Amino acid sequence: MGVRDGVAMSAMSRFKNKVVKALLLFVGWLSVVLGVIGIFLPIMPTTPFLLLAAACFMRTSPKFYNWLVGHPKLGKYLLYYLEGKGIPLKAKIYSIALMAISMSVTTYFVPIIEVKILLPLVGVLVALYIVRQPTLALSPEAKD
Repeated sequence: MGVRDGVAMSAMSRFKNKVVKALLLFVGWLSVVLGVIGIFLPIMPTTPFLLLAAACFMRTSPKFYNWLVGHPKLGKYLLYYLEGKGIPLKAKIYSIALMAISMSVTTYFVPIIEVKILLPLVGVLVALYIVRQPTLALSPEAKD
């Protein structure tokens, strides 16, 4: 059974509390909105928000989870990551470059010393995590 087939159903049984389920659905949809905004706004990350949305939907709604991972543009990259196949090289380069630019600008303009110390540290750790993920070689038909 693949990530898309059975994980959502087995994970859903963990959250029978309606308040927790509603909160996870809200966070999931908010993450989808922020992820889509991130496609058009370079200072916003896309993939982390979409992964958070997938995690929330996996635990609350098979319908929304399957919609997200089945999405023609967003879903294939989520599935590649969730199934452990890796991240395309172009996505790695784009993610690290945009993260470095946005974190550098933020570090420069924010006068709080903790931000100036922690933000670059977080950026380096996230970049290392991305680099260490397997690099997915996309076939020509998967690149559109």
